[in-house]
Amino acid sequence: MERLEYDLLFRWFVGIGVDDPAWDHSVFSKNRDRLLEGDIAAKFLAAVLAQPRVKWLLSSDHFSVDGTLIEAWASMKSVRPKDSSGGPPARNGGRNGEADFHGQKRTNDTHASASDPEARLYKKGKGKEAKLCFMGHGLMENRHGLLVDACLTPADGHAERIAALHMIEPRADRPGRITLGADKAYDTEDFVNELRSMKVTPHVTQNTSGRRSAIDGRTTRHSGYVVSQRIRKRIEEAFGWIKTVAGQDKTRFRGRERVGWAFTFSVAAYNLVRLPKLMAGAA
Repeated sequence: MERLEYDLLFRWFVGIGVDDPAWDHSVFSKNRDRLLEGDIAAKFLAAVLAQPRVKWLLSSDHFSVDGTLIEAWASMKSVRPKDSSGGPPARNGGRNGEADFHGQKRTNDTHASASDPEARLYKKGKGKEAKLCFMGHGLMENRHGLLVDACLTPADGHAERIAALHMIEPRADRPGRITLGADKAYDTEDFVNELRSMKVTPHVTQNTSGRRSAIDGRTTRHSGYVVSQRIRKRIEEAFGWIKTVAGQDKTRFRGRERVGWAFTFSVAAYNLVRLPKLMAGAA
């Protein structure tokens, strides 16, 4: 708001005259709340994809899905017991005193962050440290690798599969079968059966590490399965851009609603960056 007082380019961009008074800073907070209440981020993404020159670029038959961790804007020092029994022993005092968590067991059932209670402790795999995170999910069409849906959930072991079913279900309500590519984290009997009940062919990577895969020869024998497995990895390119260029590796917002709002806008921005080249090539 201070910049608007003397920068003519800023004034031109937001549409106010040279002599017009700048808005009060509280306007931004109020507008952000209106954007959240109106689900503007999701509507903006849908509006981009609904443009006639964009719509024909999209595949309606073949999709891929994946999830990525979004680190919360909260420190591990903010994790406190839910029963208010106190935090870890702190040294040196002050707002950012040293804390020793050694030997303490902290789980999402017993602990929560005082800074962002909706963030959850989660780790990527064995041997990795737990972090306060959310989980962003994207649905990609396989023709040009554009993201056609996005959502954000709490970080847990079931979130990816639940979000995938939520995003693919509206697209399954059409004549003919569609395919959904995914990595081995989605290889569970419940998820695969749910997709098949929707008439969605599960092109999921087989997970045979000490277990039996839910994906059998009925799926893997087809050449389309191999193609889906190759193309599905392109969703990592989208997540890489969203987390580095769009700054979503560590969010600057708190609360699932605001973090999800920023994540969905970043998905729309990724599509907008790629669309000029795709449309030029198609022309």
